[in-house]
Amino acid sequence: MPQTFTFPVGGMSCAACAARIEKVLNRQDGVHATANLATERVQVTLDTPAATLANVASALGKAGFTVGEKSIDLAITGMSCAACSARIEKVLDRLPLTRASINLATGRAHVVFVPGVTDPAALIARIEKAGYGAEPVEDTPQADPRMERAREWHAACRQFGLTLLLSLPFWGQMVMMLSGSMHMMPGWLQWLLATPVQAYCARHMYARAWKAVRGGGANMDVLVVLGTSIAYGFSAIVVALGLKQPIYFEASVAIITLISLGRLMESRARNQTGAGLESLLRLQPAMAHIETGGSIVDRPVADVRVGDTFVVRPGEVIPVDGTVTQGASEVNEAMLTGESLPTAKQPGSTVFGGTTNTTGALRATATGVGHDTALAHIVRMVEQAQGSKAAVQRLVDRIANIFVPAVLATALVTFVVGWLVTGNAGWSIVSAVSVLVIACPCSLGLATPTAIMVGTGAGARAGILFRNADALERAQKLTTLIMDKTGTLTQGRPGVSDVLPTAGVNEHTLLAMACALEQDSEHPLARAIVAHAQANGVAPEPVTDFVAIPGKGVTARVGGIAACLGSPRFLADSNLMPNTAVTDRLEHEGKTTIGVAANGRFLGYIALSDQLRPDAVATVSTLRAAGIRVIMLTGDNQHTAAMVARAVGVDDYRAGVLPADKAHEVQKYRSENAVVGMVGDGINDAPALAAADVSFAIGAGAAIALDTADIILMRSELGSVPDAISLSRATIAKIRQNLFFAFIYNILGLPLAAFGLLNPIMAGGAMAMSSLSVVSNALLLNRWKPGTRAGS
Repeated sequence: MPQTFTFPVGGMSCAACAARIEKVLNRQDGVHATANLATERVQVTLDTPAATLANVASALGKAGFTVGEKSIDLAITGMSCAACSARIEKVLDRLPLTRASINLATGRAHVVFVPGVTDPAALIARIEKAGYGAEPVEDTPQADPRMERAREWHAACRQFGLTLLLSLPFWGQMVMMLSGSMHMMPGWLQWLLATPVQAYCARHMYARAWKAVRGGGANMDVLVVLGTSIAYGFSAIVVALGLKQPIYFEASVAIITLISLGRLMESRARNQTGAGLESLLRLQPAMAHIETGGSIVDRPVADVRVGDTFVVRPGEVIPVDGTVTQGASEVNEAMLTGESLPTAKQPGSTVFGGTTNTTGALRATATGVGHDTALAHIVRMVEQAQGSKAAVQRLVDRIANIFVPAVLATALVTFVVGWLVTGNAGWSIVSAVSVLVIACPCSLGLATPTAIMVGTGAGARAGILFRNADALERAQKLTTLIMDKTGTLTQGRPGVSDVLPTAGVNEHTLLAMACALEQDSEHPLARAIVAHAQANGVAPEPVTDFVAIPGKGVTARVGGIAACLGSPRFLADSNLMPNTAVTDRLEHEGKTTIGVAANGRFLGYIALSDQLRPDAVATVSTLRAAGIRVIMLTGDNQHTAAMVARAVGVDDYRAGVLPADKAHEVQKYRSENAVVGMVGDGINDAPALAAADVSFAIGAGAAIALDTADIILMRSELGSVPDAISLSRATIAKIRQNLFFAFIYNILGLPLAAFGLLNPIMAGGAMAMSSLSVVSNALLLNRWKPGTRAGS
């Protein structure tokens, strides 16, 4: 039966584009397509089973167009282990042009889909059909998540308290047996005490197991429920029929109690992994002081609109992003940049929601509210990074997908072989139950996402934002790091380095003439000269007859005297012969030289240079100590490039590189099997940032660089680069440790259980400890601090 879909397509700019799309798609067997330029959408009808939307998307991509995608975050309920998350991911990925990433640690799904092919309602329906619950995650939480988790925690504690109370007689019996006493509770009493534990206290496990089985999968709850039910059911039959066989009620009760305790402790630890993100969410105040009609009224932050005027008093938190219109103060922006020193604010300055006003009162106009604030952007980036998957997690997911069926098969083999070899059905049942209980795919599922959550949260607190888990994973593999010069290794702002008056002219006279000639120019060199002159107490005189000659200099009359300023060549063309020895020396030092003349007399030189960032030398040294090759790219001349390279100690440099060639240089180093990183800040760096394996953008840089980069350094300090690499290495080390903990329990425990050397109670305890150890180990990442060596 034919299927028709209508979805957005990016890249259509004219009727020729629409015609090309139709031509390309209609070539496909069983595909009939119509492109609508006005709506930038394509209607596709698939007539045959061989015609698929995947083939349609592939054909569009080859033709240079893109399928319009949207994403949604869903809160998932009912997941208990990695098999659950793998099951949901598999179910969603079966939908056409849909990609899902499930984070077991946060209980969330990040789903990318194509509107018109599927929609959020269809996604939720698929998840519910698989036996789980789902609902969209609101961008602005209506309730405090801490209070919600506190309620869940108290309910879980009460549930565990009841389980523990009912299991105490069994624990007492086991302690007495260990002390040599053979006193046992009557079978009927054990049955009576075990039944509410099995039927009531374990009901959530049964519910989750049933949903998993109904959805065609199997998870950890299936293993636990199967194991405890076998032990309980066998014992109940023995008691009911009066058979002369041992009973194992204490095993089923102890396993449920231990697993409930493990889940409780695991939940507590997992909640702590999201503390970093929640600390960001709590930064924005609930109310804002809005100026309206000449008076100040308090209004919920959610009701603030762009253009509203708001007031922030000393000590208060700024509610939204805005531009200061009145007042002066210092604002603590550590939550955004990680920088502890406050930033001075005055009229014209930008303030950000969530930062703290310290000294004076400020009046500002709102420019970014709701989802458009810098704080909201950071929170979204951190959430996306925490919800994404590293490459190692995808491998773990594939293992977890087959883990539960493999354990079930192992338990069956253990029971059958054990019974055949020993002839003891009871012993074989106990061994099979131990196999079912010791296996814990939950710890496998938590190993990677918990470490990523804590690592990205620690990075956000330090002003380091990872766009996704792949960036976090790749950063620790870097072997070569390419840095742009201007604005990255240097401050990107020229400053006066030398003032060299000629004989008979004092420095004040030279600066005064230069300041007068440059006072009305917006050129960065002119601004630097004027700022330097004013800092030295020089006030500009008025000028007349001002003429700017692009690329050369300016002429004007200052105080009625003809004057000019410009490059040495410009002055030479005006028959004002500067000292070439001086200009050659300054150029060799990588400085830009400006000559000044007045009344037909040469007055002297002013040299300018782009100053190095204060932490450039230390950063390069740290990176080299970590075994990373550092290379500088710049469009400047050879002399300037060589000077900066020597000053900062880079391994290699390339001068005169055009913006388009920077990306080519990145590709060249990647072709040498190097893992290449790129650090930049400007629009001209965007192609190179996109070409690198890992890209870093300085936070004060151009928006396109920030949109392209994998890692954003909010502090605008070069020292954050080795910090990001250090955090990446620390996070990946924790992931490896977690995977070791997750696997070692099963590698050691499963054979012991299969050979009857591990009783079910110990197996349950080991299973609970595996998950707890993984999460607790990930939380140790909170000890990471900026400044840790990148190689540590």
